[in-house]
Amino acid sequence: MKILRGKMLGVIVLIMRLMVMGVSASNNSIHGTSNAAQVSAMFVFGDSLVDDGNNNFLRSIAKANYYPYGVDSTRGATGKFSNGDTFVDYLGGWLGLPAPPPFADPTTTGQNIIRGVNYASAAAGILDESGQHYGERYTLSQQVINFETTLSQLRTMMTPPDLTRHLARSIAVLVFGSNDYINNYLLPGLYPSSFNYNPSQFATLLLNRYAPQLLALKSAGFCKFVLPGLGPLGCIPAQRASGQAPPGRCVDYVNQIVGPFNEGLKALVDALNNGSRPGSMFVYGNTYAAMGDVLNNPGRYGFEVVDRGCCGIGQQITCLPWMPPCFNRTQYVFWDAFHPTQAVDAILARRAYAGPPSDCYPINVQQLALINFVL
Repeated sequence: MKILRGKMLGVIVLIMRLMVMGVSASNNSIHGTSNAAQVSAMFVFGDSLVDDGNNNFLRSIAKANYYPYGVDSTRGATGKFSNGDTFVDYLGGWLGLPAPPPFADPTTTGQNIIRGVNYASAAAGILDESGQHYGERYTLSQQVINFETTLSQLRTMMTPPDLTRHLARSIAVLVFGSNDYINNYLLPGLYPSSFNYNPSQFATLLLNRYAPQLLALKSAGFCKFVLPGLGPLGCIPAQRASGQAPPGRCVDYVNQIVGPFNEGLKALVDALNNGSRPGSMFVYGNTYAAMGDVLNNPGRYGFEVVDRGCCGIGQQITCLPWMPPCFNRTQYVFWDAFHPTQAVDAILARRAYAGPPSDCYPINVQQLALINFVL
């Protein structure tokens, strides 16, 4: 899993310029966790790794609202691309919060939005075009616009000072980048990006699009941000089955090309934290290292199967409707060809919440929750 180093100077320059100029916002406790809420709310932005059912309401073929998705959840198939709970469900549990409801659900209004909202959408990317072959999805830019709708609703429910405090004491979690590679850069038959950019240039392009949206959310009132990086995408079952690596091996090339993005995202966190506008904290989640540890040492975590999903035929697809999954789900790292099992998400969430700087940098989510910004 060798990582290439990329030059991100252009990204840092862009960040600093934007921070000087300013960017407007227009551009359930689970598994026994019963802690008092450590933050006011959690707002989730991202892709299928954290989608809580938004794509159920969109004209998209990227849906997970059927069995066997949710087979290990008391709620059944709600639209989560998992056999049960996702990373943000577990993270919210550690923070003492319920899972935030999906933005697209008509019932997500009124008091239901106070503790947070989930805007994540399967097939969504940082780039608007990523994942477009799946149909409708809320891209990063659209998710930021969708948050403005929530913000307008919150303004009718809180006084300006109360809303400012509420957002400052909330956490924004953004999980992006996977589709920009899996459903863009690595599909040269559908997207020209791999012809137009080398891996370092593509990572810079993504980060240059990511930074303004983060600053827009900061200008809207968020002070606490969690930004997980990309995992070793060359090790997901879909890539293993692509024929680009020997049986039992990850696709090293794919793992290498996500290196510049992760390296640049960590540099972006440093730049944002050291910028000219204090009063916020961004943390980088080292998903690559955490997931790599699980894949390299599966027995340590009780896993036995690392190279194929628990459901679906073969390795290259999501779960087929009504096809029974494997029985020993706790022994699988991957649920389908693209997404981890809830057992893995629980590990990743725990490491983000309480891990050392090698897991979550420069501080972990538990420490982030404790910060009280002077407004």
